Amino acid sequence: MNTAAKLSAYGVSLALVAVGGWLVGEAVGPGDTGVRGADAAHTGPGADHSGEGDAGDVHYGHAAGEHLPDGLASSKNGYTFTPETTTLEAGEKTTLSFRITGPQGEPVTRFDVEHEKRMHLILLRRDTTNFQHVHPTMAADGTWSVPITIDDPGSYRAFADFTPTGGESTTLGIDLAVPGDFQPVHHEPSRVAHVDGYDVRLDGALVPGRTSTVTATVSKDGRPVTDLQPYLGATGHLVAVRTGDLAYLHVHPGDHDGNPGPAIEFAAEVPSEGTYRLFLDFRHEDTVHTAEFTVETGHAEHPPGPGHGH
Repeated sequence: MNTAAKLSAYGVSLALVAVGGWLVGEAVGPGDTGVRGADAAHTGPGADHSGEGDAGDVHYGHAAGEHLPDGLASSKNGYTFTPETTTLEAGEKTTLSFRITGPQGEPVTRFDVEHEKRMHLILLRRDTTNFQHVHPTMAADGTWSVPITIDDPGSYRAFADFTPTGGESTTLGIDLAVPGDFQPVHHEPSRVAHVDGYDVRLDGALVPGRTSTVTATVSKDGRPVTDLQPYLGATGHLVAVRTGDLAYLHVHPGDHDGNPGPAIEFAAEVPSEGTYRLFLDFRHEDTVHTAEFTVETGHAEHPPGPGHGH
């Protein structure tokens, strides 16, 4: 019997999660230069972490001083995403609790309403499966809590998407471990999703360097759905992440109240060429459904060089 076989079951589970997370973190992406290690350490609340990532994040060749996409760091602009625990059990309903702390380490308790909520929490396994979009509630001491159940083991990324009152819209990310046997899932490019009896088609190109318009069209039983209900202040809500490092993108709805479908329009800004996973939440007959897409970008647009302006 080899050494690994002698480990406890729990130890094996943790090892599998770590290896699985590393493999997903090593997924090929544009400009991928490997996994961050010691340089991902934080120096405490209030430090400038705008160029940092957490262990397991993938480099995409960002130059010094270049803006880093959201969700790659747990601290940014003086705010820090601080969970009460980073290990969860698969298949068990639990309460995930966390705080957002400010520059002096104090819990932040004042947040603006964005898309009808003061806090959006996105959970996603690092192979971009098992997407969840939930809305925690905050206690008076600044502790956010939400009941969740994660069915499948693996390494997960949690994104806290919020706007502190008087501050900028911010998305911070942390890793969560769910011990157990983990087999990563590969996603082929797909622009058509089938979910809960609905068919959703995504049209439009994602082009780095400019705002891209993408349109989701919802149908059921071969007929367009023309009575979509508003969800989070719009006809739909779209989350996009870059595969490899899970950079989180802000996607803005182009349609608000008054558009019942079947088409839902969004404006997306992607930071680089590569493959992106898109998750569309839409509401129909009082139920929220999530359609998933895997989209490869077009070629990046670059400004003309010297002597080539018009």
